[in-house]
Amino acid sequence: MRTLTVLPFAAIGILMIGLGIRGAQATPAAGAAVKAQMNAQGCFACHAVDMKIVGPAYSWVAYRFAHQKGAVEKLAHKIIAGGAGEWNAWTGGIAMPPHSNLSLAQAEAMARWVLAQKPVAPPPPG
Repeated sequence: MRTLTVLPFAAIGILMIGLGIRGAQATPAAGAAVKAQMNAQGCFACHAVDMKIVGPAYSWVAYRFAHQKGAVEKLAHKIIAGGAGEWNAWTGGIAMPPHSNLSLAQAEAMARWVLAQKPVAPPPPG
């Protein structure tokens, strides 16, 4: 059963890379599939697109990593491994749990979706 869930997301990631598409705008279906996977992983329990919940807003992440080489890979590994430290001033040091059940292709598709959000500078911490 796991293979069936991995293949569609791998195919989406490969399609998006092959077409040179950076984010969820590849097709509405691709964006919806990635967002559904993020929902299933509980991402939106701690993150929102435009405001801090527990973790930083996705628009803040898009801002921080805009124009950084290797941003997709770095974020994908962070999604899989979890961690803390980069957003402590905003989160108070609450760690993101690992999502080690994801394949690298799934995490990269999620990272592309996050990076496709409109970049917005985070407000001053506090």
